[in-house]
Amino acid sequence: QVQLVESGGGLVQPGGSLRLSCAASGFAFSSYTMSWYRQAQGKERELVAAITSVAGSTNYADSVKGRFTISRDNAKNTVYLQMKGLKPEDTAVYYCKASIRGLISSVYWGQGTQVTVSS
Repeated sequence: QVQLVESGGGLVQPGGSLRLSCAASGFAFSSYTMSWYRQAQGKERELVAAITSVAGSTNYADSVKGRFTISRDNAKNTVYLQMKGLKPEDTAVYYCKASIRGLISSVYWGQGTQVTVSS
């Protein structure tokens, strides 16, 4: 059974930091591109950051470049999102996504974790 379980969300003051984790099970984690998305209330879900399976190449939304860092630990089947310099506009539900393209393409989503940036 495929599972993606996010954790680490919460309430933080502007300028603060949080580290989100996404623990994966039930599929070949190291072969999948892992991504973080977020969805603010009343808005569409958007890509925040992604990291590829083999080379570990990363890409970020312009709005988080220089503040957020995505990383993965294939030994622990876990992907992380380190967030620094948080702003109120970063408030959203953050989702973990696993994806692979090829002869068989698959996409899996976690249930999300709430991040609220407020004073």
